[in-house]
Amino acid sequence: MQRFKDRVVLVTGAGGGIGKASALRIAAEGGAVFCVDLNAATVEATVAAVAAAGGNASGRVCDISSEGDVRACVAACVEQYGSLYALVNMAGVLRFDDTGQLTLGQWQKVIDVNLTGTMLLCREVLPHLLATKGSIVNAASTAALSGLPCGVAYSASKGGVLAMTRSIAIEYAKRGVRANCVCPGEIKTGMTDAVAFPETMDFELISRVMSPTGARGPEVVAGVIAMLASEDGLHITGEDIRVDGGTLS
Repeated sequence: MQRFKDRVVLVTGAGGGIGKASALRIAAEGGAVFCVDLNAATVEATVAAVAAAGGNASGRVCDISSEGDVRACVAACVEQYGSLYALVNMAGVLRFDDTGQLTLGQWQKVIDVNLTGTMLLCREVLPHLLATKGSIVNAASTAALSGLPCGVAYSASKGGVLAMTRSIAIEYAKRGVRANCVCPGEIKTGMTDAVAFPETMDFELISRVMSPTGARGPEVVAGVIAMLASEDGLHITGEDIRVDGGTLS
């Protein structure tokens, strides 16, 4: 299956987790992948993994919360490849805090990366996607659809991503650009493995957002992302697709 043959896809968060799995999946389907992450070593590792599998990829370090970085990143992608067909926006941060002890700085960091960073990438790629009639896939979360204890900043950021994506989808629907979200739940990644919980966390409450089928790897989300970004998702826009093993069913 070569759904991305002769097409360029920019993937953020490509250094690990869902972003890396998406880069590998899209490259395996013939796409040229521009891999973006904050960590140079992980970007290089993903590019090397794509190359080892016979795919086409390059990489760039980018702080997606920085307007200047994002502009330079998108410009570099288009300069290198000549066009851009899809944006897979998977970069993000996850933290848990007792809401009563959450500092403004902690809140702002999550919003800056997860929500503002997602907006900046969408804004900068839109002129290029208009030319190719392309697609955006953003990372929301089951936290955008259901309460997450001690996750007020993360939930707010992902709820914002979901609402923003729907707005973009409607605004650009008649102009040929699609925008959708994936809403993963209990996906095992380096980010989830590294998370720290506050002492006040009630784990009986957090068990309500755990999948009855158990945690899965990021490749299960990458498959859905590839469908949405490709022409298989041609009549899907403004949608949020849960990939959560039935958690919220």
